[in-house]
Amino acid sequence: MEEISKQDILFLELRQKLQRGILFIRTDIAGVGTDVKIESREDSILNIQTPERIYQMMLPGVRLVDASCQRIPEITEHGSHIRLCVRFNQPLENASSVIGQLKVKETYSFLCQSCGCKVLQNRVFKRVLPLPNGNWNALVDDWCCHPDPFANRKLLPRDEDCLLGDTYILLTRDSGCEQTLTQHANSIFKDSQEKLSGQRVSVTCRHCCTTLGEEITSEVLKLYITEILVEPSKDVKCDETSQSLVPEFNSTRLTRQQFLERTIASRLVELSSAQSIFRFSIQNPDGKAMILLWLLNTDTLVASFPDAVVSFVADDVRFEASHRCQAVGALKVLYFLCSDSKHKDTIDDWEKDISVHPLLLPQSSCEVLQTLLISSTSRLPPSVRYMNSYKVAYLGCDKYISITH
Repeated sequence: MEEISKQDILFLELRQKLQRGILFIRTDIAGVGTDVKIESREDSILNIQTPERIYQMMLPGVRLVDASCQRIPEITEHGSHIRLCVRFNQPLENASSVIGQLKVKETYSFLCQSCGCKVLQNRVFKRVLPLPNGNWNALVDDWCCHPDPFANRKLLPRDEDCLLGDTYILLTRDSGCEQTLTQHANSIFKDSQEKLSGQRVSVTCRHCCTTLGEEITSEVLKLYITEILVEPSKDVKCDETSQSLVPEFNSTRLTRQQFLERTIASRLVELSSAQSIFRFSIQNPDGKAMILLWLLNTDTLVASFPDAVVSFVADDVRFEASHRCQAVGALKVLYFLCSDSKHKDTIDDWEKDISVHPLLLPQSSCEVLQTLLISSTSRLPPSVRYMNSYKVAYLGCDKYISITH
Protein backbone atom coordinates (compact mmCIF):
# COMPACT_ATOMS: atom_id res chain seq x y z
CA MET A 1 0.00 0.00 0.00
CA GLU A 2 2.97 2.36 0.39
CA GLU A 3 3.43 2.42 -3.39
CA ILE A 4 -0.29 2.96 -4.00
CA SER A 5 -0.51 5.81 -1.50
CA LYS A 6 2.04 7.80 -3.52
CA GLN A 7 0.05 7.66 -6.75
CA ASP A 8 -2.86 9.90 -7.74
CA ILE A 9 -6.32 8.64 -6.88
CA LEU A 10 -7.58 9.77 -10.30
CA PHE A 11 -5.48 10.40 -13.39
CA LEU A 12 -6.75 11.55 -16.80
CA GLU A 13 -4.75 11.69 -20.03
CA LEU A 14 -6.27 13.28 -23.15
CA ARG A 15 -4.75 13.26 -26.65
CA GLN A 16 -5.79 16.11 -28.91
CA LYS A 17 -4.80 14.40 -32.15
CA LEU A 18 -6.63 11.19 -31.27
CA GLN A 19 -9.60 12.95 -29.61
CA ARG A 20 -9.45 10.24 -26.97
CA GLY A 21 -8.47 9.78 -23.38
CA ILE A 22 -7.85 7.31 -20.57
CA LEU A 23 -9.13 7.78 -17.03
CA PHE A 24 -7.60 5.79 -14.19
CA ILE A 25 -9.48 5.41 -10.91
CA ARG A 26 -7.76 3.82 -7.95
CA THR A 27 -9.41 0.74 -6.45
CA ASP A 28 -9.97 2.26 -3.01
CA ILE A 29 -11.91 5.13 -4.64
CA ALA A 30 -14.23 3.33 -7.07
CA GLY A 31 -13.97 -0.29 -5.97
CA VAL A 32 -13.79 -3.29 -8.28
CA GLY A 33 -16.75 -3.55 -10.62
CA THR A 34 -18.47 -0.46 -9.25
CA ASP A 35 -20.23 1.78 -11.74
CA VAL A 36 -18.73 5.23 -12.15
CA LYS A 37 -20.80 7.98 -13.75
CA ILE A 38 -18.88 10.36 -16.03
CA GLU A 39 -20.49 13.34 -17.74
CA SER A 40 -19.85 16.85 -19.01
CA ARG A 41 -21.99 19.25 -17.05
CA GLU A 42 -20.50 22.14 -19.01
CA ASP A 43 -18.17 22.23 -21.99
CA SER A 44 -15.13 22.67 -19.79
CA ILE A 45 -16.06 20.54 -16.76
CA LEU A 46 -15.84 16.78 -16.50
CA ASN A 47 -17.89 15.31 -13.63
CA ILE A 48 -16.74 11.98 -12.17
CA GLN A 49 -19.20 10.54 -9.69
CA THR A 50 -18.30 7.56 -7.52
CA PRO A 51 -20.57 5.99 -4.89
CA GLU A 52 -19.20 8.26 -2.16
CA ARG A 53 -17.64 11.27 -3.83
CA ILE A 54 -17.78 13.64 -6.78
CA TYR A 55 -14.70 14.91 -8.59
CA GLN A 56 -14.54 17.70 -11.15
CA MET A 57 -11.84 18.23 -13.75
CA MET A 58 -11.61 21.56 -15.56
CA LEU A 59 -10.81 20.85 -19.21
CA PRO A 60 -10.52 24.09 -21.20
CA GLY A 61 -12.12 23.80 -24.63
CA VAL A 62 -12.83 20.06 -24.27
CA ARG A 63 -16.19 18.26 -24.27
CA LEU A 64 -16.96 14.63 -23.50
CA VAL A 65 -18.68 12.70 -26.28
CA ASP A 66 -21.95 11.27 -24.93
CA ALA A 67 -22.04 7.54 -24.18
CA SER A 68 -18.38 7.14 -25.12
CA CYS A 69 -17.05 5.88 -21.79
CA GLN A 70 -15.96 2.25 -21.81
CA ARG A 71 -14.36 0.41 -18.93
CA ILE A 72 -11.37 -1.70 -19.94
CA PRO A 73 -12.16 -5.26 -18.78
CA GLU A 74 -8.73 -5.96 -17.35
CA ILE A 75 -9.04 -4.37 -13.92
CA THR A 76 -5.71 -4.37 -12.15
CA GLU A 77 -5.23 -4.73 -8.44
CA HIS A 78 -4.52 -1.02 -8.27
CA GLY A 79 -7.57 0.33 -10.10
CA SER A 80 -9.71 0.62 -13.21
CA HIS A 81 -9.07 2.15 -16.63
CA ILE A 82 -11.87 3.83 -18.57
CA ARG A 83 -11.60 4.85 -22.21
CA LEU A 84 -13.46 7.95 -23.34
CA CYS A 85 -13.85 10.07 -26.46
CA VAL A 86 -13.67 13.85 -26.36
CA ARG A 87 -13.96 16.84 -28.68
CA PHE A 88 -11.50 19.73 -28.62
CA ASN A 89 -13.54 22.81 -29.53
CA GLN A 90 -10.40 24.73 -30.52
CA PRO A 91 -6.88 23.48 -31.23
CA LEU A 92 -4.34 23.91 -28.46
CA GLU A 93 -0.81 24.99 -29.37
CA ASN A 94 2.38 24.78 -27.36
CA ALA A 95 3.69 28.15 -26.18
CA SER A 96 7.09 29.40 -27.30
CA SER A 97 10.13 29.54 -25.08
CA VAL A 98 12.26 32.62 -24.54
CA ILE A 99 14.61 31.47 -27.30
CA GLY A 100 11.67 31.26 -29.68
CA GLN A 101 10.62 34.86 -29.02
CA LEU A 102 13.74 37.05 -28.84
CA LYS A 103 13.70 39.57 -31.69
CA VAL A 104 15.99 42.13 -33.24
CA LYS A 105 15.66 45.86 -32.50
CA GLU A 106 13.67 45.23 -29.33
CA THR A 107 14.74 46.17 -25.82
CA TYR A 108 15.14 43.45 -23.19
CA SER A 109 16.39 43.14 -19.64
CA PHE A 110 17.74 39.88 -18.21
CA LEU A 111 16.87 38.86 -14.65
CA CYS A 112 18.13 36.20 -12.27
CA GLN A 113 15.33 33.64 -12.04
CA SER A 114 16.12 32.85 -8.41
CA CYS A 115 15.98 36.34 -6.90
CA GLY A 116 14.53 38.52 -9.68
CA CYS A 117 17.43 41.00 -9.76
CA LYS A 118 18.30 42.53 -13.12
CA VAL A 119 21.71 41.36 -14.26
CA LEU A 120 21.65 42.90 -17.76
CA GLN A 121 19.53 45.93 -18.58
CA ASN A 122 18.14 47.55 -21.74
CA ARG A 123 19.86 45.32 -24.27
CA VAL A 124 19.00 45.84 -27.95
CA PHE A 125 20.21 43.30 -30.53
CA LYS A 126 20.88 44.03 -34.19
CA ARG A 127 21.21 40.31 -34.89
CA VAL A 128 19.55 37.34 -33.21
CA LEU A 129 20.96 34.18 -34.78
CA PRO A 130 20.65 30.45 -34.01
CA LEU A 131 23.82 28.48 -33.36
CA PRO A 132 24.38 25.22 -35.29
CA ASN A 133 22.89 21.93 -34.14
CA GLY A 134 24.43 20.52 -30.95
CA ASN A 135 25.99 17.67 -32.99
CA TRP A 136 27.44 19.90 -35.69
CA ASN A 137 31.09 19.15 -34.81
CA ALA A 138 30.51 15.42 -35.28
CA LEU A 139 29.04 16.03 -38.74
CA VAL A 140 31.85 18.17 -40.14
CA ASP A 141 33.72 15.18 -41.57
CA ASP A 142 30.66 14.27 -43.63
CA TRP A 143 30.61 17.71 -45.28
CA CYS A 144 34.30 18.57 -45.66
CA CYS A 145 36.83 16.75 -47.85
CA HIS A 146 39.74 18.54 -46.12
CA PRO A 147 40.77 18.95 -42.47
CA ASP A 148 38.13 20.44 -40.20
CA PRO A 149 38.26 24.24 -40.79
CA PHE A 150 36.40 24.84 -37.53
CA ALA A 151 38.77 22.87 -35.31
CA ASN A 152 39.50 24.71 -32.05
CA ARG A 153 37.42 27.70 -33.16
CA LYS A 154 34.48 29.06 -31.19
CA LEU A 155 31.41 30.72 -32.60
CA LEU A 156 31.16 33.97 -30.66
CA PRO A 157 28.79 36.95 -30.82
CA ARG A 158 29.83 40.43 -31.83
CA ASP A 159 28.62 43.53 -30.05
CA GLU A 160 24.80 43.81 -30.28
CA ASP A 161 24.54 40.12 -31.27
CA CYS A 162 22.56 37.44 -29.49
CA LEU A 163 23.39 33.85 -30.46
CA LEU A 164 20.83 31.20 -29.56
CA GLY A 165 21.91 27.73 -28.45
CA ASP A 166 19.59 24.88 -27.56
CA THR A 167 19.43 25.78 -23.87
CA TYR A 168 21.46 28.97 -23.60
CA ILE A 169 22.18 32.32 -25.19
CA LEU A 170 25.54 33.93 -25.98
CA LEU A 171 25.95 37.70 -25.70
CA THR A 172 28.64 40.24 -24.93
CA ARG A 173 29.22 41.84 -21.55
CA ASP A 174 28.33 45.46 -20.89
CA SER A 175 29.51 48.03 -18.35
CA GLY A 176 26.80 47.06 -15.86
CA CYS A 177 28.02 43.48 -15.47
CA GLU A 178 30.61 44.47 -12.87
CA GLN A 179 27.82 45.51 -10.48
CA THR A 180 25.48 42.55 -11.10
CA LEU A 181 27.65 39.50 -11.89
CA THR A 182 30.61 37.73 -10.35
CA GLN A 183 32.96 35.07 -11.72
CA HIS A 184 34.34 31.90 -10.11
CA ALA A 185 36.86 29.48 -11.61
CA ASN A 186 35.99 25.76 -11.37
CA SER A 187 38.19 22.80 -12.20
CA ILE A 188 36.99 20.30 -14.81
CA PHE A 189 37.79 16.62 -14.32
CA LYS A 190 37.55 13.75 -16.78
CA ASP A 191 35.06 11.11 -15.66
CA SER A 192 36.12 8.87 -12.77
CA GLN A 193 39.85 9.16 -13.50
CA GLU A 194 39.93 12.47 -11.61
CA LYS A 195 42.31 13.94 -14.19
CA LEU A 196 42.26 17.71 -14.45
CA SER A 197 41.27 18.69 -17.99
CA GLY A 198 40.84 22.44 -17.64
CA GLN A 199 38.93 25.20 -15.92
CA ARG A 200 35.50 26.75 -16.35
CA VAL A 201 34.62 30.24 -15.20
CA SER A 202 31.12 30.26 -13.76
CA VAL A 203 29.03 33.44 -13.85
CA THR A 204 26.86 34.03 -10.79
CA CYS A 205 24.31 36.57 -9.65
CA ARG A 206 26.03 39.00 -7.27
CA HIS A 207 22.86 39.34 -5.18
CA CYS A 208 22.00 35.66 -4.48
CA CYS A 209 25.14 33.81 -5.71
CA THR A 210 23.11 31.56 -8.07
CA THR A 211 25.09 30.27 -11.06
CA LEU A 212 23.58 31.72 -14.25
CA GLY A 213 26.04 30.46 -16.83
CA GLU A 214 29.66 30.65 -17.88
CA GLU A 215 32.24 33.12 -19.11
CA ILE A 216 33.29 31.95 -22.59
CA THR A 217 35.85 34.75 -23.01
CA SER A 218 36.53 37.92 -21.06
CA GLU A 219 33.87 39.62 -23.21
CA VAL A 220 31.33 36.86 -23.93
CA LEU A 221 28.78 35.32 -21.57
CA LYS A 222 26.80 32.09 -21.84
CA LEU A 223 23.52 32.33 -19.90
CA TYR A 224 21.29 29.26 -19.48
CA ILE A 225 17.59 29.85 -20.11
CA THR A 226 16.79 27.73 -17.06
CA GLU A 227 18.49 30.32 -14.83
CA ILE A 228 17.27 33.64 -16.25
CA LEU A 229 14.10 35.53 -17.06
CA VAL A 230 13.86 37.87 -20.04
CA GLU A 231 11.80 41.00 -19.57
CA PRO A 232 10.75 42.96 -22.67
CA SER A 233 10.34 46.70 -22.53
CA LYS A 234 6.83 48.04 -22.21
CA ASP A 235 6.87 49.01 -25.88
CA VAL A 236 7.44 45.43 -27.10
CA LYS A 237 4.24 43.96 -28.50
CA CYS A 238 3.76 40.25 -27.80
CA ASP A 239 1.69 37.87 -29.89
CA GLU A 240 -1.69 37.48 -28.21
CA THR A 241 -1.71 33.77 -29.00
CA SER A 242 1.57 32.98 -27.25
CA GLN A 243 2.96 33.25 -23.78
CA SER A 244 4.75 36.43 -22.76
CA LEU A 245 8.48 36.33 -22.21
CA VAL A 246 7.90 36.70 -18.49
CA PRO A 247 4.73 34.60 -18.18
CA GLU A 248 2.68 34.15 -15.06
CA PHE A 249 4.58 31.00 -14.09
CA ASN A 250 7.80 33.03 -13.81
CA SER A 251 6.46 34.81 -10.75
CA THR A 252 7.31 33.91 -7.19
CA ARG A 253 3.99 32.11 -6.92
CA LEU A 254 5.52 29.13 -8.69
CA THR A 255 8.42 27.06 -7.51
CA ARG A 256 11.83 26.66 -9.08
CA GLN A 257 10.78 23.18 -10.20
CA GLN A 258 7.69 24.46 -12.02
CA PHE A 259 9.67 27.13 -13.88
CA LEU A 260 12.36 24.65 -14.90
CA GLU A 261 9.78 22.08 -15.98
CA ARG A 262 7.97 24.48 -18.33
CA THR A 263 11.18 25.97 -19.71
CA ILE A 264 12.65 22.59 -20.65
CA ALA A 265 9.33 21.32 -22.01
CA SER A 266 9.02 24.34 -24.33
CA ARG A 267 12.48 23.75 -25.75
CA LEU A 268 11.87 20.03 -26.29
CA VAL A 269 8.75 20.88 -28.31
CA GLU A 270 10.55 23.51 -30.38
CA LEU A 271 13.52 21.27 -31.16
CA SER A 272 11.36 18.28 -32.05
CA SER A 273 9.18 20.41 -34.31
CA ALA A 274 12.00 22.26 -36.07
CA GLN A 275 14.52 19.42 -36.41
CA SER A 276 12.46 16.23 -36.01
CA ILE A 277 14.50 15.33 -32.95
CA PHE A 278 12.84 13.13 -30.33
CA ARG A 279 15.70 11.59 -28.35
CA PHE A 280 17.77 13.79 -26.06
CA SER A 281 20.79 13.34 -23.82
CA ILE A 282 20.55 15.76 -20.91
CA GLN A 283 24.14 16.61 -19.98
CA ASN A 284 25.87 18.75 -17.39
CA PRO A 285 28.35 21.45 -18.50
CA ASP A 286 31.18 18.88 -18.48
CA GLY A 287 29.34 16.88 -21.14
CA LYS A 288 28.48 14.03 -18.77
CA ALA A 289 25.13 12.44 -19.63
CA MET A 290 22.68 12.61 -16.72
CA ILE A 291 19.32 11.67 -18.29
CA LEU A 292 18.27 10.01 -21.54
CA LEU A 293 14.91 11.41 -22.64
CA TRP A 294 12.59 10.19 -25.40
CA LEU A 295 9.78 12.57 -26.36
CA LEU A 296 6.57 10.70 -27.22
CA ASN A 297 3.59 13.09 -27.28
CA THR A 298 3.26 16.87 -27.32
CA ASP A 299 -0.54 17.08 -27.73
CA THR A 300 -1.47 15.88 -24.26
CA LEU A 301 -3.64 17.29 -21.48
CA VAL A 302 -3.45 15.69 -18.04
CA ALA A 303 -5.49 16.14 -14.87
CA SER A 304 -5.20 14.37 -11.55
CA PHE A 305 -6.26 14.31 -7.92
CA PRO A 306 -3.43 13.56 -5.50
CA ASP A 307 -5.80 13.60 -2.51
CA ALA A 308 -9.44 12.70 -1.94
CA VAL A 309 -11.89 15.52 -2.56
CA VAL A 310 -15.20 14.96 -0.84
CA SER A 311 -18.47 16.65 -1.68
CA PHE A 312 -22.09 15.76 -1.11
CA VAL A 313 -24.17 14.45 -3.98
CA ALA A 314 -27.20 16.68 -4.48
CA ASP A 315 -29.41 18.03 -7.23
CA ASP A 316 -27.63 21.38 -7.06
CA VAL A 317 -24.02 20.86 -6.10
CA ARG A 318 -21.86 23.91 -5.56
CA PHE A 319 -18.15 23.27 -5.74
CA GLU A 320 -15.52 25.44 -4.15
CA ALA A 321 -12.26 26.01 -6.02
CA SER A 322 -10.52 23.42 -3.85
CA HIS A 323 -12.97 20.75 -5.03
CA ARG A 324 -11.73 20.93 -8.61
CA CYS A 325 -8.53 20.22 -10.46
CA GLN A 326 -7.35 22.00 -13.57
CA ALA A 327 -6.09 20.11 -16.62
CA VAL A 328 -2.65 21.21 -17.80
CA GLY A 329 -0.69 20.76 -20.98
CA ALA A 330 2.02 18.13 -20.76
CA LEU A 331 4.66 16.25 -22.71
CA LYS A 332 4.72 12.48 -22.37
CA VAL A 333 8.30 11.22 -22.18
CA LEU A 334 10.25 8.02 -21.66
CA TYR A 335 13.50 8.23 -19.76
CA PHE A 336 16.48 6.52 -18.17
CA LEU A 337 18.66 7.97 -15.43
CA CYS A 338 22.27 7.44 -16.48
CA SER A 339 23.17 6.55 -12.89
CA ASP A 340 21.07 3.37 -13.26
CA SER A 341 23.57 0.59 -13.97
CA LYS A 342 20.80 -1.85 -14.95
CA HIS A 343 20.48 -0.15 -18.33
CA LYS A 344 24.16 0.36 -19.07
CA ASP A 345 23.98 -1.27 -22.53
CA THR A 346 21.09 0.95 -23.64
CA ILE A 347 22.79 4.03 -22.23
CA ASP A 348 26.01 3.15 -24.09
CA ASP A 349 24.06 2.72 -27.35
CA TRP A 350 22.42 6.13 -26.94
CA GLU A 351 25.75 7.83 -26.28
CA LYS A 352 27.14 6.40 -29.53
CA ASP A 353 24.06 7.29 -31.60
CA ILE A 354 24.53 10.55 -33.48
CA SER A 355 20.77 11.02 -33.81
CA VAL A 356 20.53 11.55 -30.03
CA HIS A 357 20.60 15.29 -29.42
CA PRO A 358 22.72 16.62 -26.52
CA LEU A 359 21.17 19.30 -24.30
CA LEU A 360 23.48 21.06 -21.84
CA LEU A 361 22.08 22.21 -18.50
CA PRO A 362 23.72 23.34 -15.26
CA GLN A 363 24.40 20.51 -12.82
CA SER A 364 21.74 21.80 -10.42
CA SER A 365 19.13 21.92 -13.18
CA CYS A 366 19.93 18.33 -14.19
CA GLU A 367 19.34 17.25 -10.60
CA VAL A 368 16.04 19.13 -10.37
CA LEU A 369 14.89 17.57 -13.65
CA GLN A 370 15.73 14.11 -12.31
CA THR A 371 13.58 14.83 -9.25
CA LEU A 372 10.71 16.02 -11.44
CA LEU A 373 10.76 12.90 -13.59
CA ILE A 374 10.95 10.51 -10.64
CA SER A 375 8.09 12.32 -8.89
CA SER A 376 5.92 12.21 -12.02
CA THR A 377 6.49 8.48 -12.47
CA SER A 378 5.69 7.68 -8.83
CA ARG A 379 2.30 9.41 -9.11
CA LEU A 380 1.22 7.41 -12.16
CA PRO A 381 -0.84 4.22 -11.96
CA PRO A 382 1.61 1.29 -11.63
CA SER A 383 0.26 -0.25 -14.84
CA VAL A 384 1.47 2.71 -16.96
CA ARG A 385 4.74 3.63 -15.24
CA TYR A 386 6.88 1.65 -17.69
CA MET A 387 7.02 1.18 -21.44
CA ASN A 388 9.50 -1.34 -22.86
CA SER A 389 11.71 -1.00 -19.75
CA TYR A 390 11.73 2.82 -20.02
CA LYS A 391 10.13 4.84 -17.25
CA VAL A 392 7.17 7.06 -18.20
CA ALA A 393 6.73 10.64 -17.00
CA TYR A 394 4.89 13.85 -17.90
CA LEU A 395 6.45 17.31 -18.08
CA GLY A 396 4.07 20.21 -17.66
CA CYS A 397 4.09 22.77 -20.47
CA ASP A 398 2.12 25.90 -21.28
CA LYS A 399 -0.45 25.79 -24.04
CA TYR A 400 -2.71 28.40 -25.58
CA ILE A 401 -5.86 28.26 -27.69
CA SER A 402 -5.00 28.91 -31.32
CA ILE A 403 -6.91 31.92 -32.61
CA THR A 404 -7.75 31.70 -36.29
CA HIS A 405 -8.73 34.77 -38.28
